Amino acid sequence: MLNNGFEPEFSRQVFEQLDQIRELTGTALDPSIRNLRDLLWSSIDNRTSRDLDQVEWAERLPNGDIRVLVGIADVDAMVVKGSPIDDHAEQNTVTVYTETKVFPMLPEELSTDITSLNEGVDRLAVVADMTVKENGDVPQSTFFRAVVHNHAKFSYEEIGEWFDSGGEMPEDLQRLPELKGQIELQREAAKRLAAYRRTKGALE
Repeated sequence: MLNNGFEPEFSRQVFEQLDQIRELTGTALDPSIRNLRDLLWSSIDNRTSRDLDQVEWAERLPNGDIRVLVGIADVDAMVVKGSPIDDHAEQNTVTVYTETKVFPMLPEELSTDITSLNEGVDRLAVVADMTVKENGDVPQSTFFRAVVHNHAKFSYEEIGEWFDSGGEMPEDLQRLPELKGQIELQREAAKRLAAYRRTKGALE
């Protein structure tokens, strides 16, 4: 790690800042932050992932377009630019996976809990609001901060098995049937985007 320019360990200042962040959680929110907890957000990630950084929601518009909202974990709400945690993340830029140990970019309490978009909890997110046309074009996007609630954590493995191999419907889709339409609509939007990429000459 040292030979390649990484900081292998967090400094004492990082843990002091983490203590301050713990005290901040649960405080009053900025009134400009939208409340989108009632939308049926869900996430799809690796089966073993604990740091969930993205949730999705979609709706079909009357003209056939698909509106897609993507919520990204709002780490910036907790980690001030130029602070010890930010400086450590800037130095390493990634989580480093070695054969015997993982060196996380952020303290795990942040990445897997306080800022992670975990199932069943309210979290801050930066939301990208996009409209996907029938041909896959996305003419414009808007961005804003919001509170979101992840209603179901899916894995690539179970969704892929269900979609591509006729496997059993994931348990959460059976528990929340309205999510089935959500995931299928998101898949349709993804197919539109993929087709549009191909017409533009994208390489796989």
